[in-house]
Amino acid sequence: MRLARIVPGRRSPAGLVGAVLTRDVSIAGHHWAKGRRLSADDLEALGSPEAVATSARSGLGGPARTASISVILLEPGDVHEDDAALRLAHAVAGPGLVLRGPAQSRVDLLAETDGVAHVRIGALERLNRIDPLEVFTVFDGQVVSAGDLVASVKVAPHVVAGSVLERGERVAVRRGPLVRVAPFLRRRIGVVVKESLPQQARERFEQSVRQKVEGLGSEVASVRYVEDDEVALELALAVYARGPGRVDVVLTAGAGSTDPADPLFVALARVGGRIVRRGVPAHPGSMLWLGRIGRTIILGLPTCGAYSKATAADLLLPRLLSGEPPGPGTVARLGHGGILSRSMRFRFPPYARELEAPEG
Repeated sequence: MRLARIVPGRRSPAGLVGAVLTRDVSIAGHHWAKGRRLSADDLEALGSPEAVATSARSGLGGPARTASISVILLEPGDVHEDDAALRLAHAVAGPGLVLRGPAQSRVDLLAETDGVAHVRIGALERLNRIDPLEVFTVFDGQVVSAGDLVASVKVAPHVVAGSVLERGERVAVRRGPLVRVAPFLRRRIGVVVKESLPQQARERFEQSVRQKVEGLGSEVASVRYVEDDEVALELALAVYARGPGRVDVVLTAGAGSTDPADPLFVALARVGGRIVRRGVPAHPGSMLWLGRIGRTIILGLPTCGAYSKATAADLLLPRLLSGEPPGPGTVARLGHGGILSRSMRFRFPPYARELEAPEG
């Protein structure tokens, strides 16, 4: 790129069509924003006797009259800020996102649907090391609603070298989308509760579970209260894991999560299931446990998550109901931002943002 100057009231050469303003100016009472690409009509207006240029220098005692206007001329390989931001946004955005803009070289990526935002954090950091490209996002794993702002893409100067932009595009698309939203999938959920749960707590428990499940677009198939007995629990799990009654996810409550001999864990093994993870790296809810029987996921709710508190379950369940596998990788990602104090409520699904939560 190279710089040139335009004197208002003086005819400009046609070669300045496409030149870019470097600051806000007022021309004959009309505001022209920095970054504007000058058209032939703009040059004609600038060359008219009525053209008076006033720079909008905020904080410097008000607008200042200028004798000339600084502009940038693009050379081969240069890309205007708006075009660059759009190109980079298309490279950054994966499924579940729609673009808005550009406005002042910023393109916003909005959630197309309710779901879970996924951000490849390492790639994001590598891209943001490339001067002058900027990409900023919500937290990885954050639950978003349709229309929510998930990420923004911006190019700082008015003109960027095409080679720099290409570097950013390569980082963005390497190994899959840099940012995407996984929509919630409609799943059938079964619930198994040991009868040791007090009768007075059952209504509260069922209300809490239905709120969680329905708030994520799924449905509770049924709730089974089962004796604290290995055989009874094995039968309940088998009904949910096989045959016409099979569900996608089983939520359980009442197990002693630290007791390997708990009848629920014995029953899980007898029906051919296994525990994937004992506890998760987040609090409250760190005693959550995860298992599976074939294609059916088993999610053991901690005591605090069985009722009303917003816990790690309210971060893990959305991931599972948007298609993430019930494996160590999904659980491990909960550790970043896993201190779930009241200030972190924005990361939860809408139903959990009003639930009881610890102070820290």
